[in-house]
Amino acid sequence: MERTLILLKPDAMQRGIAGEIISRFERVGLKIVATKMLAPDQDHYFKHYETIGQMISRRGQQAFDVTLELMQAGPVLAVVLEGVEAISQVRKMVGTTEPKSALPGTIRGDYAHVSFAHADTQGQGIANLIHASGDASDAEQEIAHWFKDDELLAYAVVHEKFTQPTADNQDA
Repeated sequence: MERTLILLKPDAMQRGIAGEIISRFERVGLKIVATKMLAPDQDHYFKHYETIGQMISRRGQQAFDVTLELMQAGPVLAVVLEGVEAISQVRKMVGTTEPKSALPGTIRGDYAHVSFAHADTQGQGIANLIHASGDASDAEQEIAHWFKDDELLAYAVVHEKFTQPTADNQDA
């Protein structure tokens, strides 16, 4: 089983669609193993977006600054999801970073429409609802940054009988 981090950004929280977004992940069989709502400070976001994600290094200081401003506009909901190939599954469901380019059926394609060009002309971050870990290394570092080990819970869900071999279902 693989774990990944999602952050429901302030725009998702302010629009009241957190439950709709989370239910999409649950419906495909991903399990919530941790969640909490918080309003991180600038240092917390610096570690997330630059120390781990290297945003300034990749996209520049201005992109980092507008993202940080957007992220501090309200609370976020941090969630750890677990499942078979969870990182790639979540990335597929979330859609491309630019909502305008995200396919219908993805979270960003269904709930957002802003383009990079529009956000740039407004001097603001792209309101794209959700962050999802990019790869296994990012997921591991991000989960450790947002959650303590004892906040990650282990429990069984019904559909795991279809994804995890046990003595009971190996013969099926």
